[in-house]
Amino acid sequence: MIKSLCILGRQPALGVAELESIYGHTHLSLIGSEIAGLDISTDKIHLSQLGGTIKLCSVVGELSTTNWPDMEHLILDNLDTYMPTLESGKLLFGISVYDVNASVQQIQATGLRLKQALKHRGQSARLVPNQLPKLNSAQVLHNRLDSKKGVELILARDGESVYVARTTGVQNITSYTYRDRSRPKRDTRVGMLPPKLAQIIINLAKPPIHGRLLDPFCGTGVILQEAGLMGLEVYGSDLEARMIEYSETNLGWLRDNFGRPRNWTLEVGDATNHRWQAFDAVASELYLGQPFSAFPSLEKLHSVIHTCDQITRAFLKNIHPQLKPDTHLSLAVPAWQDPKSGSFYHLPALDQIELLGYNRVSFSHTTNQELIYYRPGQVVGRQLIVIKRK
Repeated sequence: MIKSLCILGRQPALGVAELESIYGHTHLSLIGSEIAGLDISTDKIHLSQLGGTIKLCSVVGELSTTNWPDMEHLILDNLDTYMPTLESGKLLFGISVYDVNASVQQIQATGLRLKQALKHRGQSARLVPNQLPKLNSAQVLHNRLDSKKGVELILARDGESVYVARTTGVQNITSYTYRDRSRPKRDTRVGMLPPKLAQIIINLAKPPIHGRLLDPFCGTGVILQEAGLMGLEVYGSDLEARMIEYSETNLGWLRDNFGRPRNWTLEVGDATNHRWQAFDAVASELYLGQPFSAFPSLEKLHSVIHTCDQITRAFLKNIHPQLKPDTHLSLAVPAWQDPKSGSFYHLPALDQIELLGYNRVSFSHTTNQELIYYRPGQVVGRQLIVIKRK
């Protein structure tokens, strides 16, 4: 039985893999094109630690029709089930519709009828107007529709029925932006890993609660900072001493501003030959190669691919004997998009993972080919792979 809906981000496959990694495939169902359902209540889901979920919603009912007029009739007839009553004050509410055939005008008209029904029930209410079938996160946050005095009513089609849910939380974009842009040490030369993507990479590694997470290419420490906020013990290494100094400064800033992590381990080390101390999981963005503002010549591209591939192979060979059984490695590796075809060039090592002594982890609700983080027009994307030592 579905208890929660997770509204997924711009690339839903990443959020699906993240949820499956944390909660297991048997607890997860796909609903439409951008929603995952869980048979777990929202109070047991930590939205702040999910990089791929932008809204978390609690299911309050199910409609056995996808016809909009019939849906409206059922909601009005069961108003007490779907819309709360406040002891005092005005209820702010809005409606978001996913994969249901309804125009913005129909949604607005239903909202106004809901407002009138609430008034007859003795509840003062204000409707947040729709410009699109679904409200965006900024609208929900600005109008506090995820608070006790607000409601975002979610209507999400699943086959021939529709889930009715209420939003309980929205991804805190302000906090992500602050952690990304306000940390004291940043370096565009080594890439700008978004904190949300760092969270997904960490969650794909399946670290045990309070376990020790290793990032062997830690750079300025984005993965370490997000892992520390999750309550993990963080351990990073990097080839450049300057990057270790940057990570040290950034983790100190994070502790001063967020209270975590309380301690960490950092050391200079070449990931292709370094010996690490004990760890429980690995999450890292590996060397992505030269950044490109435009697609390079094939000769240049193949040269960069070769360099990245050699570093990746050497790292996997080095860390292999240092891994405990069942240790997960969640890695972001480069993938280069051809602007003409839209297809990607991949590291050759990915086709030889088993020969390198690893098994690649697959997912039930998405494919490994879909796990590429990229933006339109971007040449170098990040392909997420999860592997385990054989």
